[in-house]
Amino acid sequence: MLLVSFLTIVSGSACSNDNIMSELDNDNEVIEGTGSAYFGGKKVLVAYFSWGGTTQRMAQHIQNITGADVFRIEPVTPYPTAYTPCTEVAREEKDNNARPAIKGTVNNWDDYDVVFIGCPVWWWTTPMIIHTFCESYGFKGKTVVPFCTYAATYRDETLAEIVNSTPDAAHLAGEGLTSGRITPSTIQTWIDLINEEWNNQNSSGSSTSISQVTTEVLSDIPQKIYDLSGRKVTVSNMTYGMYVIKDSNGSRKVLR
Repeated sequence: MLLVSFLTIVSGSACSNDNIMSELDNDNEVIEGTGSAYFGGKKVLVAYFSWGGTTQRMAQHIQNITGADVFRIEPVTPYPTAYTPCTEVAREEKDNNARPAIKGTVNNWDDYDVVFIGCPVWWWTTPMIIHTFCESYGFKGKTVVPFCTYAATYRDETLAEIVNSTPDAAHLAGEGLTSGRITPSTIQTWIDLINEEWNNQNSSGSSTSISQVTTEVLSDIPQKIYDLSGRKVTVSNMTYGMYVIKDSNGSRKVLR
């Protein structure tokens, strides 16, 4: 049992063990994109934290497709570049509910309507620096799109935590990918899906906000539940993540 737990931690619940890749050297300022043809032409920002380079790759694909601006979330005190020391620092931050300081700021924050927020899975959830970022800005009137990279599991929990950390925002369906699945075609399919979702919601005037629910609440109300791929699910087999609920009141998104 101890061996299984150790392998789970090493394979993706703490720091990603990909080879260290160089980060974008932008002095922690926003790198301007070409402008977005997505989301009704609204201004889009991709804010991401990446330790091993995997999440950076995903962020760069998102920028290439959407033309978004990019902001790298970087700690004032760098994380160790060696894997084991990094996991130790990450675990200590999680246990202490820390808020690591971030270099730089998004000075033109009010200009953005859609904000992608991404990170690797560390110790079964978001790195604590993501909480620092989310608590540093106001999200009212903005739409947040969560994304993450992972090696083994805890994808849905990490996406859900980004949603939880931005309660004043509206949200679109997030995506979590392993390193091998980070390809232009995979991300293009996801971007097309959420762009259609954004257009449908805004043309109908419906809310994109997501409410938190428990299985007890869901069990009390007759309804149909679908995952974000359109598959029907039951209350008993719902895991952590976002779902679409259809009942007598119409359709709405919920977070389990």
